[in-house]
Amino acid sequence: MTAEVFDNRLRIAVVIGSVRRPRMAEPLAAWLERELGAAHWLDLDVIDLASVSLPMHATQAGGAAASPIAHRLADADGFVFLTPEYNHSFPAPVKNVIDWHMTEWAYKPVAFVGYGGSGGIRAIEQLRAVFPELRATTVRESVLLPMPWEHLDADGRFVPPPGADQALHATMRELRAWAQALRSLRAADPAGRT
Repeated sequence: MTAEVFDNRLRIAVVIGSVRRPRMAEPLAAWLERELGAAHWLDLDVIDLASVSLPMHATQAGGAAASPIAHRLADADGFVFLTPEYNHSFPAPVKNVIDWHMTEWAYKPVAFVGYGGSGGIRAIEQLRAVFPELRATTVRESVLLPMPWEHLDADGRFVPPPGADQALHATMRELRAWAQALRSLRAADPAGRT
């Protein structure tokens, strides 16, 4: 890819998948905002599912136009899902936000930052099977944060263990490349979104 292609800014939505209170997602999301906020190539939009009303009984086949975040997802060039692993899988609010929407995911890359006892690997692997059905591309790189509660300082701030920052930057490099490459495909609108 040329340097000229990489000069275009991208809108990246970080989706916080945990709705529990209290939750480990708070310090991890703050870390992501610090790290990604410094990137010159992206505009960050943090979507916290704990503050979005998406009732399970209101989902519709093919997505719900009345979603309060549909326009934010549609405007995004790519996604980062911050997901815990609950009972060897991803949490219900993550599946719910996916099922509430359809064309908003099409021809966009999705990256994952997982956390939990095993770093969220099982949640991520299951999500890799879901997104292609919505014509989304999951990036190979991901960030696994095993037992992140052991990496909080006295103020509750997440102090990434060795390798976490490098994994995040490798993941974001790949997300950026896919987001740039898929822009032209979205413009052609093969999913019939318009």
